[in-house]
Amino acid sequence: MLRHIRTTDDVRALVDELFPAAPAPAGEDDLALLDTLFPATADRWSEDGSAWWDAFYGDTGRPVPFRDAGPDEHLAAYLAAGRLGAPGRALDLGCGTGRNAAELAARGWEVDAVDLSATVLATARTRVPASVRLHHGDAFTLPALTGPYDLVHDSGCFHHLPPHRRPSHLALLARVLGPGGHLTLTCFASGRPDSGSELPDAAFYRGEHAGSLHGGLAYSADALRDIFASPPASLSCEELRPMRVPVLDEGLFGADFLWAGLFRRGA
Repeated sequence: MLRHIRTTDDVRALVDELFPAAPAPAGEDDLALLDTLFPATADRWSEDGSAWWDAFYGDTGRPVPFRDAGPDEHLAAYLAAGRLGAPGRALDLGCGTGRNAAELAARGWEVDAVDLSATVLATARTRVPASVRLHHGDAFTLPALTGPYDLVHDSGCFHHLPPHRRPSHLALLARVLGPGGHLTLTCFASGRPDSGSELPDAAFYRGEHAGSLHGGLAYSADALRDIFASPPASLSCEELRPMRVPVLDEGLFGADFLWAGLFRRGA
């Protein structure tokens, strides 16, 4: 499993390989061009993917373990232990039902929470305090998410990005995460049953597996450390461990096929 795409230069190299006649300038044009390699039914990351997430959350018969769950166990643990510092501004990426945003608000944080699905945001509005600002749309382009934030919590957003959109995530962190701020991460772990795909980055663009994310991408611990340490985010890893599976009466979410991560930006 090779997770080598981290920078805009890596994206440009991929475009040069797949589209030799493509114009030279890199940037959003490269990202949009690579997006076209995935059918609309595979899109989980752009505003065009909102219909898929609306159907996902709108199907009440679908077993979704985190639908009625409490906050991620590691987020709750870091908050309780004071590892995230004094309450400040927090951004909840892919907030879903608002379970993590509600926990942050209850502990005194000022919270912006964003999701592609209007359906799930309607549910979140009934579960979070009025002080939580809910945003509908693409977190990478929404002008309202200006920062600086003291905390960005990503529970399952990062692992649903195709490799060429990984630099967009790093650029968002560089733009909105303040000095000394933390990223808390919930992400598919490699080598675990029921986790994400372990295909190498290149396989999503060519060959028999191209055109689908196969449920999301799994990552090794080393890959996550290296990716988030890459510019422009340049985050250090303070903790990366398998997510703990809570007992039922704890009111927390955890699954053993996920990583629980804590990263920090330099002061």
